Formats: sequence, structure tokens, C-alpha cells
Amino acid sequence: MMAKTITKKTAKKATASRKMSAEHKEALARGREQGRAVRDYLAALNEQKKPGRKLDPDTLKQQITETQRAIDTEPDPAKRVELIQKRLDYEERLADTGEKVDLDALEKQFVKVAKEYSERKGITYTAWREAGVPAAVLKQAGVPRTRRSAA
Repeated sequence: MMAKTITKKTAKKATASRKMSAEHKEALARGREQGRAVRDYLAALNEQKKPGRKLDPDTLKQQITETQRAIDTEPDPAKRVELIQKRLDYEERLADTGEKVDLDALEKQFVKVAKEYSERKGITYTAWREAGVPAAVLKQAGVPRTRRSAA
């Protein structure tokens, strides 16, 4: 018996004939929206927890200038590349200082979607807590406290 080979053309025909229902499209859009809300909120929480002191933009600009002077005068190529990386790190931190994140707005979006997202993805209360989501936020979202027994 010969196996039927699927070419790009036949695969295209098969997928073209199947149309997505409006409900399916809506569910996909809702899932994308929920995923975006969860990712944005968790990223904002992680940003707050970054170690080290927060430097103001003027201090960072000064450090960039000083580091550039050191780069210009450094004779050792290995140290020079380290200084270049240091300057790039300062420039990245400076760029990040301009982005003010509205944590309250992100939290409100998270609260709207967290329960349904948790149920759909099988994410427990404990997993959210370990990821850094405050208990009060989970309570507000309606995510029930759960315990998983150790296997």
C-alpha cells in the first residue's frame, strides 16, 4: 500500500476549507488579551524587585560620561571592552528610567483575567504566590487558595 504524501498544496487546501467560527476567534482573542495582561503585570512586579539602588537619570548620565572618558584613555583592550559594556549597561538603565509603569492599571487588568486564566492554564494559587503576586491581589481576582499534596 502506498502512503499518501501531503504536499504544501494539499495542506493549504485542507486548511483553507476549514473556517474558524466567530466564537473560536473570540476565544483566541480573549486568550491573547489575558496572556498579555498576565505577562505585563508579572513583568512589572519583577521590575520592582530588581536589586540595587535606583539611580536618577542625572547620575546615570554622569556615569556614562565618566565611563566614556575611561574608555577613551584605556590602553588595555580587555579592560576597554569591559568599560564599553559598563557604559552600555548604564545606557540601558537610563533608557529604562524613562518608562514609568502604571502598576495600578496593570494590576486591575490582571485582576480581571487572573481567575479565568488560572482555570484555563491550570495555574494554582501557590504558583502565583511563588511568582510574586501578592495574596491580596489573588483574593481580589477570585483565585482560590489551593494546596497540592506532595506526590
